[in-house]
Amino acid sequence: MPVYPNARLKHSDNSKDDSSANVSLFTSAFGIKLVVVSYVSDDSQDKIVAYYKDQLQKKYGKVLECHSSGDGTKYDAHDDDDSSKQLKCDGDNKGPNIELKVGTEDNQHVVAVEPNKSGSGATFALVYVHARGKQGDI
Repeated sequence: MPVYPNARLKHSDNSKDDSSANVSLFTSAFGIKLVVVSYVSDDSQDKIVAYYKDQLQKKYGKVLECHSSGDGTKYDAHDDDDSSKQLKCDGDNKGPNIELKVGTEDNQHVVAVEPNKSGSGATFALVYVHARGKQGDI
C-alpha cells in the first residue's frame, strides 16, 4: 500500500524505533503474520480516509468503514479452517477514529486513522494481518 503523500513516520518522545512492527509466529497448529507502520500527517483525517479508501478500493475491492472511540484495531485469531469470514465493525461503530478494512478475518488490510488531539492533522497506521490454521500457508 502506498504511503500517504507528505506523511512522516510516527515517533514517541521516548524512542525513534517504535513506528513499525513486523511479527511472525508459526507453529504446527497456527501461524500469524502482523505488519504495522504508523505515520503522522498535517492533513485532516477526512483527506487521509478519502485517499486510502480510493487506494484500497482500487487494489482490493469493497472497503468496510468502521468508527470507534477505542485505541487501535483489534484482531481475534481463529483456529478453524474457514478463511472466507467477512470483516465486520467492532463495538457500536461510533466515535472519531476511522478504520478502513478489506479482505477477510484471516487475511486483511486495515488503515486506522485517528484525528490529532490538537485539532489539526491526524495519526494513521497501515496494518496487514494474515493468519492460518493447520492447513494453510503464510
